[in-house]
Amino acid sequence: NKMSAARRVVKEVPAWRQALTKWMYYKSYFPQLGLMRDDILNENADVKEAIKRLPEQDYNDRQFRISRAMYLSNRKEILPKDEWMKMEEDVRYLTPLVEDVQKEKVERQEWNKL
Repeated sequence: NKMSAARRVVKEVPAWRQALTKWMYYKSYFPQLGLMRDDILNENADVKEAIKRLPEQDYNDRQFRISRAMYLSNRKEILPKDEWMKMEEDVRYLTPLVEDVQKEKVERQEWNKL
């Protein structure tokens, strides 16, 4: 029955998509250098402002990860596999702050229109 086959595929898609996402994550270069996704954001004005708002420990951790990644990259090396950034540990620590900065920017523009 085509309908039951289609329903079965739809139920299996989340697991399939999750597997593909995990595969793509580990095929990326940045986890092999110990970087998080938010460490590689393009540093535009909003991101720079968000970085300034980071708690000191988060800022220092970020700087360490970036410095280590630059060192490894220059030497054309990667971390041992057990030190790669794990997808489960890769949290979006900077994105919420960037979103706050962008909301504040829009709000400021709205106030300036008045």
